[in-house]
Amino acid sequence: MRDARSLANLMLLPSGLILVAFFLLPVSYFFVVSFWRVRSYKLQADATLDQYVEVFTGYWVPLLYTFAVALAIALAVTLIAFGFAFYCRFRAGRYGMPLLFLALLTLFGGYLTKIYTWKTILGAEGILNSALMLTGLTDAPITAFLFNPVAVVITLAHYTLPIAILPIFGSLRGIDEVPLDAARDLGAGPCRSFRDVVLPQAWPGLVTAFALTFLFAAGDYVTPMLVGGPNTSMIGVFIQSQFGHRVDAPLGSAMSFTVIALSLAVILGFAGTTRYFTRVR
Repeated sequence: MRDARSLANLMLLPSGLILVAFFLLPVSYFFVVSFWRVRSYKLQADATLDQYVEVFTGYWVPLLYTFAVALAIALAVTLIAFGFAFYCRFRAGRYGMPLLFLALLTLFGGYLTKIYTWKTILGAEGILNSALMLTGLTDAPITAFLFNPVAVVITLAHYTLPIAILPIFGSLRGIDEVPLDAARDLGAGPCRSFRDVVLPQAWPGLVTAFALTFLFAAGDYVTPMLVGGPNTSMIGVFIQSQFGHRVDAPLGSAMSFTVIALSLAVILGFAGTTRYFTRVR
C-alpha cells in the first residue's frame, strides 16, 4: 500500500512542478507587484495600496459594467445549458448522447473563429442584414446589430454554452432512476420530483457551469474589442492596456486580482443561494 502511494505521488510530481512553475509562481509574482509603483517606466518595490484604491475610484464604472454583463451571460448560459442537458439525459432517449456530442463538437471551432463568425453575421454586410434587405424589411443595413453589449452577450454565450453543458450533464448522468421511481410511487408529481430529486443532485454541475461561464466572461477582453466597440469596454480591456500600452504592471495586476476576488465572491454567493433553493425540504 505504501509503495503504491509513493508511486502515485511520484507520478503526480511532474504535473505538480508544472503547476508551481507556470501558475503559482507567476501569480504570486504579480500579486506582489500589485503593491508596487511605476516611476519612469520602472518598477519600484514600494509597498502601497494606491493601485487598489485607483481601481475602485478610477475604474469602478467598467468594473461594475463587466460584472453586470458577466452575470447576465452566466445566468442565461447556465439556464440554457441545464435545459439542454436535462433534455439529453431524461427526454431524448437514444438521441441524448449524439445531441451532447454535437454540442461539444462546437468547442473545436475555435474562440476567434466564433467571434469573427458573429461579427460577420451581425455586421453591416453580414448575413442578418442581407436577409432583411433581401426580404424588403429594411432598405439599408442596420448598424446597431454590432458594437453593442448585446453582441458581446450573444458571442460569449455562444462560446461558453458547450463548456457549461458538460458539467451539468455530468451531474445529471449520476442521478439514479431508483429515487425518481420511488418519488413517483410515493405520489410526487413531476415538479416535486424535479425539485427534490433532480435539482439537489444537479447542484454541483450548476455551480461549476456558472463559475466557468462567469470567470470567462469577466476576464475576456478580445470579444468586447472586436464586437463590443468603444462603448463596451469591459475591465479586461483596461487590464490589457495597462500591461500592453501603459507599461503599468502594478495597476494591471491590482485590476486582475480585484476581478478575481470579486468573481470568487459572486460565485460563492451563487453557490450559497442555489444551495438554499435546491436543498431537499
